[in-house]
Amino acid sequence: MLSLLKTSRIDIRGTLRRSCIRITDTFSEVSAVCNKTLDRRRPCFTPTRLCSGKRYNVPPSAEFVARVSGIATMGKLPYQETADGLDAAFVGVPIDTGTSNRPGTRFGPRQIRAESALLRAYNSGTRAAPYESLMVADIGDVNVNVYDLKDTCRRIREAYRTILATGCIPLTMGGDHTIAYPILQAVAEKHGPVGLIHVDAHADTSDVVLGEKIGHGTPFRRCVEEGLLDCKRVVQIGLRGTGYSPDAYEWSRAQGFRVVQVEECWFKSLAPLMSAVRTQMGTGPVYLSFDIDALDPAFAPGTGTPEIAGLTSIQGLEIIRGCHGLNLVGCDLVEVSPPYDTTGNTALTAANLLFEMMCVLPKTKYYD
Repeated sequence: MLSLLKTSRIDIRGTLRRSCIRITDTFSEVSAVCNKTLDRRRPCFTPTRLCSGKRYNVPPSAEFVARVSGIATMGKLPYQETADGLDAAFVGVPIDTGTSNRPGTRFGPRQIRAESALLRAYNSGTRAAPYESLMVADIGDVNVNVYDLKDTCRRIREAYRTILATGCIPLTMGGDHTIAYPILQAVAEKHGPVGLIHVDAHADTSDVVLGEKIGHGTPFRRCVEEGLLDCKRVVQIGLRGTGYSPDAYEWSRAQGFRVVQVEECWFKSLAPLMSAVRTQMGTGPVYLSFDIDALDPAFAPGTGTPEIAGLTSIQGLEIIRGCHGLNLVGCDLVEVSPPYDTTGNTALTAANLLFEMMCVLPKTKYYD
């Protein structure tokens, strides 16, 4: 019996020793995988990832880091407090104080960031590689005053002066369309009067609404009055809906804007239109302002002033991709209202459109 027990002890020890060796080997393998994963989470580059030798901010790939993990920044990019050292920056302006119908756009930047976790590093459609050619980060939100719209405009203007002074191109998440006015004030201070590609269901050129000159229906009237726009280089695409007069776009045309009503866009590709727009814009500085309600509510229901019979999401992509080659100095995506976006698809669409905007910035690399 004692001999049997001794033999059993020896067998047990041997088994434990072999198990420990296997466990140690397993930990070594896991450690090696984790180290590789951590390396991929840093802004490093290897030939297998088709990245250049220069160091850029590269979001962690969902191949190695779960999308649901981490703090929600735009595209899971690093967060930094200023635009210093950046070629482009995502910045939120969380206001809905200027809305005239359904509120909620103050939550737009937050929801766009949450949905942007689905984005990947490369544009499969255009073969753009923004993270191989641009230093990009999320620089957070402008500290707005939710009780005072005019003070909020002042804060936005000052924030964008600081951003633009670094040479960074702002990619803005709204917020209601009021924000385009103070942003363009800062942009024009740096670049002079700019061309404007305005994609929207509404012209946003009202003079006074309910006794107020500042709101999401008036920004481009204010911009014209202050000489912020090169009016011969302004195009408004997707305008539609009922109006307060028989010709709701008469004022825009009188300023020299090109007005493309949605009926001119139905059932067709907008690539030919964008070819003409590129000619119109020329080589001068251009600002792109995209109101999500330009898209039909079937594609983007989560917005404050939806209008039926709008652009498709495909046409939205055609417009943005058609800006490739222009001297873009800033872009915004506005009017996402999460309370009316029950599926999250409006914010997801917005996140993708913002990624597409980044892909057409002047320094972006493209693969053949």
